[in-house]
Amino acid sequence: MSTQSNSPNQFSSLSSSDRALVDVEPVQVGKPHDAAPARAHQLRSMLSMAELDNRPPRPPDYEAESRALVALSRDLAMSPGNILQKLAETALTLCHAHSAGLSLLEDDDGRTRFHWRAIAGQWSPHMDGGTPRDFGPCGAVLDRNVAMICSHPEVDFPYWAPIKPVLEEGLLIPFYIKGEAVGTIWVVAHDMSRRFDAEDLRVMTNLGAFAAAAYQMWLSLNATQQMASIVESSDDAIISKDLNGIITSWNEGAERIFGYMAEDVIGEPITMLIPPDRLDEEPKILERIRRGGRVEHYETVRQRKDGSKIDISLTISPVKNAEGKIVGASKIARDITERKRTEAQVAVLAREAEHRAKNILATVQATVHLSQSDTPDGLKHAIEGRIQALANVHSLFVESRWMGAELRTLVTQELAAYCREGEPRVRIGGPNVLLKSDTAQAIAVTLHELATNAAKFGALSVPDGHVHVEWSCGEDEPLILRWTETGGPPVNPPARKGFGTRVMESIIRSQPNGDVRFDWRAEGLACEIAVSN
Repeated sequence: MSTQSNSPNQFSSLSSSDRALVDVEPVQVGKPHDAAPARAHQLRSMLSMAELDNRPPRPPDYEAESRALVALSRDLAMSPGNILQKLAETALTLCHAHSAGLSLLEDDDGRTRFHWRAIAGQWSPHMDGGTPRDFGPCGAVLDRNVAMICSHPEVDFPYWAPIKPVLEEGLLIPFYIKGEAVGTIWVVAHDMSRRFDAEDLRVMTNLGAFAAAAYQMWLSLNATQQMASIVESSDDAIISKDLNGIITSWNEGAERIFGYMAEDVIGEPITMLIPPDRLDEEPKILERIRRGGRVEHYETVRQRKDGSKIDISLTISPVKNAEGKIVGASKIARDITERKRTEAQVAVLAREAEHRAKNILATVQATVHLSQSDTPDGLKHAIEGRIQALANVHSLFVESRWMGAELRTLVTQELAAYCREGEPRVRIGGPNVLLKSDTAQAIAVTLHELATNAAKFGALSVPDGHVHVEWSCGEDEPLILRWTETGGPPVNPPARKGFGTRVMESIIRSQPNGDVRFDWRAEGLACEIAVSN
């Protein structure tokens, strides 16, 4: 039972030292559980049930008790969340007590305190209070594993002294779950007008047995509600199915990921989510579940209601019934489409970085070849300027992954390394266009590939070659960029696609409405790029 209430009228007159006795377990008195019975004679406030033998029992009222137990059973079935309070109210009524309640040990604090989760009668303001497991009447009952009478507990437990109304007499019954004592159910008289007897002991013993079932139901309900809350609030799809692969539950995360409402899929086979080329996965998964195995972070592809594919990571566990028999599976599906897309982009960019490293010497050689001066120092400064322009292109490419980039700046910086002062080898024209980061990244990679190819084999590989870059972008229309080379060596269409061509096609066509076309004309390459911006 508890005195640790937040009720201000109960403790407002206590000194600071008295308050400490209420809040802090006096460790100099408490002992380990296995040593507790040795101090039984020290507790003057705790009496054995032999005391009841000296009192005449009141006549039993089996009819009232039967009606009360039937009502409790109905409440347990229909409103399990309120069953503990109903049980306290029933004990109060059947035993004609002044207060009644349940004191419970809970896992959240390591079962170090009793908690009042249900109280009826005059002590109801103390709801959710608590007393130490090893220093109080309820602890004494659990230590001895027997029902006991308590009278004026302040004699042994000083923190009880300020509690009003006083505990003149209380009857405390331990109750159990799976053989382990987890709390007490009790009734209290606050004055001498009521004294408990053997009939009260019989009634409370019966209620104690009911309390075990009620508390277990209450714990299960709380756990179920917590699990339901987790399932419904999860961004992941959480799906249950039976051993035949029939869907039995479907959370909101599944609705978001797959596009089906629960009523669309419950009772349907899970294979409705599996693309035809992956249907062989489900029998293997079910076979593993039947053997009691789990599927951990299995990456695969599933199908949405609209027919589109989605990359997911599956974790699947067997579901067992009360007898421990496997009856189905619980599946968590996490959408990893964005992660897969990012991994693919990183892979392309990694290959591009390797390709650029191989091309860098050719680019530097072209820069040196185009740099002229009448003095060695002049030549040195010219080369430094061209190489710095190349470095600027790389910096802009990195930055454009995170922010927009002006297309004219992107083109100008990419081609700056190939322009000699006073020689307009490159013409650039088009409206001001601010590219989104993804589009800027794709255009930067493509321009670099085109420029590198022109420097190695095309118009920029000879002094008289020219490149014309122009673009257009109307409202609600894609961006069209054209790269045209003239004056370079004669061009022959390649016998096969080179790495640079594949990179450009992959990068551009990964963009919304992206496309790239190459025209290997004899007078020079012409390339047209289309992307949505």
